[in-house]
Amino acid sequence: MRPRSPLPARVARRLVPAALLAVALPATAACAVGPERATPVGVVAAPSAGPVTGSPTAGPSPTARPSPAVPAKVPETLSFSAKTLDGTTFSAAALAGRPVVLWFWAPWCATCASQAWTVAEIAPRYRDSVPIVGVAGLGQQQAMKDFVAEFDLAGTPQLDDRAGALWRRFEVVEQSTFLIIDRDGRVVHQGFLDGESLTRQVETLARG
Repeated sequence: MRPRSPLPARVARRLVPAALLAVALPATAACAVGPERATPVGVVAAPSAGPVTGSPTAGPSPTARPSPAVPAKVPETLSFSAKTLDGTTFSAAALAGRPVVLWFWAPWCATCASQAWTVAEIAPRYRDSVPIVGVAGLGQQQAMKDFVAEFDLAGTPQLDDRAGALWRRFEVVEQSTFLIIDRDGRVVHQGFLDGESLTRQVETLARG
């Protein structure tokens, strides 16, 4: 049998790259992954044990919301409404949770007039901490309005109680009467107070 003659050099040079390509193709096919699992170049894949903290797919951390303020329980003593001398609706329930001073006065009362200056002075100062509310009765509406204007009492609510509903509710039988309700709704004073005593009482309530 005649021995085979060696391949020409140019043919051998062409077969070597083809053989290398044939070997590389199966290896490439074995390493290929689907597009959904491919890892981008330069990005380290997250371990399968769990999600990477702070990854873009993680949802935002929940933000704590402040609890809404719980309204104060309205005591029986403040469960009433009325009209002010200027026609505005007044609800005493809005004052729940604070000490309140109710001042029962009449427009013709000389004692009420002497106390009006003190009320006009301290009521705006303690409007938010110890509200003072006037309850006008035993007189005509115009006379009540004149009294408020004369003593500069417009800075604090003045209720029109010509019918005497609130006077009867709190069993007030004379003027001038101060009725003091603490922050729990209890009546802690009912009766006369001069200007100095009223100021001291209101200051004490404001500090408490």
